[in-house]
Amino acid sequence: MLKINRKIAIAGMLSLVLLMTACSGKSGNDPAQSPAAQGSGQSSAGSEPEKKETITLSFFDKNTGDQFNNPVAQEITKRTGITFQIQQPTGNPDEKLNLMLTSNDLPDIVLMDRRSDIVNKYIAAGALVPLNDLIDQYGPNIKEMYGDVLNKSRYQDGKNYYLNNWYGMDPDPGWSINMRMDILKEFGYGEKAEKGESFTQAEFVDLLRKFKEKYPQVNGKDSIPFTLNADHMPTIVGTFKGMYGMKSYYEVDGKLELDVRHPRYLEMIKFINGLQTEGLLDKEWAVNKTQIYDQKTTSGRVFATGGGLPTEPNRLLKEQFGEETDKQFYSFKVVADGVDPSQTTFGPRSSLGWDAIGITVSNKHPVETIKMMDFLVSEEGQYLLQWGLEGTHWDMKDGKHTPRPEVLQGFKDNWNEYSKTTGIRKWTWFIKNGNGTDGTPYDLAAKYDKDPISAHALISMKDSTWDTSLYDNLGPLGGTPDALIEQKVKDIVDKGFTSMVYAESAAEAENAYNKMIGNLQANKAEKIEEIYSKNYAERVNLWK
Repeated sequence: MLKINRKIAIAGMLSLVLLMTACSGKSGNDPAQSPAAQGSGQSSAGSEPEKKETITLSFFDKNTGDQFNNPVAQEITKRTGITFQIQQPTGNPDEKLNLMLTSNDLPDIVLMDRRSDIVNKYIAAGALVPLNDLIDQYGPNIKEMYGDVLNKSRYQDGKNYYLNNWYGMDPDPGWSINMRMDILKEFGYGEKAEKGESFTQAEFVDLLRKFKEKYPQVNGKDSIPFTLNADHMPTIVGTFKGMYGMKSYYEVDGKLELDVRHPRYLEMIKFINGLQTEGLLDKEWAVNKTQIYDQKTTSGRVFATGGGLPTEPNRLLKEQFGEETDKQFYSFKVVADGVDPSQTTFGPRSSLGWDAIGITVSNKHPVETIKMMDFLVSEEGQYLLQWGLEGTHWDMKDGKHTPRPEVLQGFKDNWNEYSKTTGIRKWTWFIKNGNGTDGTPYDLAAKYDKDPISAHALISMKDSTWDTSLYDNLGPLGGTPDALIEQKVKDIVDKGFTSMVYAESAAEAENAYNKMIGNLQANKAEKIEEIYSKNYAERVNLWK
């Protein structure tokens, strides 16, 4: 049956020429005739493919601002009929997002930090389109791939306003105690280390002492048994909490309290303080910026670090000593006394992902947009985003996606430049952690051809990853008086950690701890804990 352009019909002034044009099936404002809805775009048998008008959508992506014109981008446009004008802030993304919201100058699609309060602001202001009806009608892949993540990502009104990015549990380790393999071998722990076995707290301290004793100085400077990167303070605290199996909060009878109230928190503090007073922990740990940290860890003066693997120092060490060097840092569990290695919590990771991607109310093409999203969410879309084009960047061999050697080499030689020119892993949208149905990882660049250190970490840090999603974003709404109280509470805890570690003795560390607890009480910490508990109970009930 012939379709007639609605605007022309309403005008009631159809000429024969316009009628013939309408009868050709081109209807620019009818969602059923949109590029995304037309599938292959093939007309009747034997005719030429229809030329489709490309829709341009503005896309605010806090992670990238490149032009959407590389091979993967072009294929996305070819498959969906949509191209993007990518917007990225030059400064703080949340500041730009707030400005767009208050000025009502919204892009068509917005990517925000899911863990930030900015998402709630956009939802509360009515700036995001509810996706439930769109997903029901046009999102079969969204339903299949996201599964229960959609249920867990609902807002308080029960609706979904965004799709998650980097969702699903990733088995890759987060944080660890990283030790040089050559020193471990030298001190008799080589076999244990190569197997990826965990170390006890006592073994770790013994190694630090042996390193300090045998190498008091390296190249004329004092050796550093153990150092940390102060640019990542949450990682520092989280690494030590991982040793003791602590999580985001201390949960008692379904209620949440600050982690500093955990019975083992003070024990952890005394352990770190002991490293400090004995001279085993870098005395400058609290002021080490990344550049200084990298310099120290590549100087030969350092035996161990805490946090994520020191990737850049490892790369520089390999350049300096060769591909087969064992002078690099490897990941290990160091387990506190009385803790089972399987109960360590070195890898906090939310199954709900890092980002939220939503359609704003300014978007004039919500149907086309959700269809585009559904394609990119699909397994086919995931491989396009992260592997590139079949026949150009990868081939299907024996039922498995197989990357071409030059692609793997391209990422090894210059990850950023290769990603930018090919588009592979450049547009990281709606990314699902894990493997496709053929067993190959969606994330080609990071997961397919692991280097020996990353492969070792999968063994050494096994069973230390845990899902933080139940605990994410439980605090008061931003801009409220309670939010100011919460920030004060966080500041007290942050400052308290440093002062306790730098205390001159275990007794002084305990006094500093008690002083911190008193200061928290005086600044209404219990009120914030009540908010955490209330929001936690509501979330548990919502997710049932």
